[in-house]
Amino acid sequence: MKVTLIVSTYNRPDALVLCLESIFRQTVLPGEIIIGDDGSKQETVDVIREYQKKSPVPLIHIWQEDNGFQLAKARNKCIARACYEYIVQVDGDLVLHEHFIEDHLLFAERGYYVKGGRVNIDNRLTTRLCSERRYVRLGFFSRGLMRRINAIHCLPLARYLAVRRKTAPGLGCNMGFWREDAIKVNGYDEFYVGWGGEDYDFAIRMLHSGLQKKSLKFAGIVFHLWHNDLYMDNQDKNFSHYHAVENSASTWCEKGVAQYL
Repeated sequence: MKVTLIVSTYNRPDALVLCLESIFRQTVLPGEIIIGDDGSKQETVDVIREYQKKSPVPLIHIWQEDNGFQLAKARNKCIARACYEYIVQVDGDLVLHEHFIEDHLLFAERGYYVKGGRVNIDNRLTTRLCSERRYVRLGFFSRGLMRRINAIHCLPLARYLAVRRKTAPGLGCNMGFWREDAIKVNGYDEFYVGWGGEDYDFAIRMLHSGLQKKSLKFAGIVFHLWHNDLYMDNQDKNFSHYHAVENSASTWCEKGVAQYL
């Protein structure tokens, strides 16, 4: 089965280079890569054009005007554009473990969506990697990692924990889901502008629709490049809206992916 890999980005061309280099080194390549760009400047556009020339699979760039943090909108456009029935979604400031796509395919199952986790990279290592723009294979023994235990790759343990772990409903930087399941709940709610809540909202509505969650630990590993917390102004508003959805039986959002289909 081929998958669509959605990569979200905004004005971090150095991080995007590392992300794309890690994608090209996957043991199983995605069928296509769609970059959802929330209004990046020309340097990011130039990076994407360069990588489109050497990508082993179709690499599509969807750009939207920079009108504030509109990640939900960017992801909806990518979901609408996706060619394949299964979607894996990451952020462009992640370095993917070489088995990342292969792992997601192993855990893909009808009636479920998949929520992954991440390993955080400290500021010092992030600065070095981004300045060099050179792929480095990261793992449990790499220096500069936080939450290091999440870097252990162990499929038997991952299989055991997948339906047993109690975690938050979703993490937008590392998710896998069937495209038809996303369309059924109208994708991401574009009410969310600024950081926070849009991934939880999307996941909780899929749960309300009858899906179950698999929570990946020790598989589907990603390494998150450090950055300051930004675009937090609407955090309280966003999570207030999310909690209202969480406490309802809602499966649908008014302004979602349907407008792009």
